[in-house]
Amino acid sequence: MPELTGRRIAMLATDGVEEVELTEPLKALKQAGATVSILSLEIGQIQAMQEDVKPSSKIDVDQAVSDADAGQFDGLVLPGGTTNPDKLRMDDHAVAFVAKFVQADKPIAAICHGAWTLINADGVKGKKLTSWPSLQTDLRNAGATWVDETVVRDGKLVTSRNPKDLPAFCKEIVSLFAA
Repeated sequence: MPELTGRRIAMLATDGVEEVELTEPLKALKQAGATVSILSLEIGQIQAMQEDVKPSSKIDVDQAVSDADAGQFDGLVLPGGTTNPDKLRMDDHAVAFVAKFVQADKPIAAICHGAWTLINADGVKGKKLTSWPSLQTDLRNAGATWVDETVVRDGKLVTSRNPKDLPAFCKEIVSLFAA
């Protein structure tokens, strides 16, 4: 497994995040040695979900995205869940934070509905990616090439479709952030 010691990774999520799409990548990144910070719209805790409808764990937030500096991070992970990215894409601070990663050509990983926020941050045009199937029209309309594959890597962007893809997604994001 690639070594991520010294790498700082931001995970951006809010209420409604699909729990395993945050916790499994978090675990994989930490096991590889990365320092991972959970960012959200506010400090405190966010309500995670199981299968988008069942409330599960509360997850501690390390920093509000409005106070975060994208320059302090080496990469970004955007977990899914339907409500989570829908709220993030409507928040100016969250979109601006993601856009800074896009503009700086820093590594970004998104799973499931996580790519929604990338659309608002102008991060999908000309990219080949995957997501939860219901996003394919939005992504194509934003200039992306959507494919139905377990994990897709296009340059410094890694995407996956759903929780069943997490083993492949986690392996690929560790490789992405090690590069």
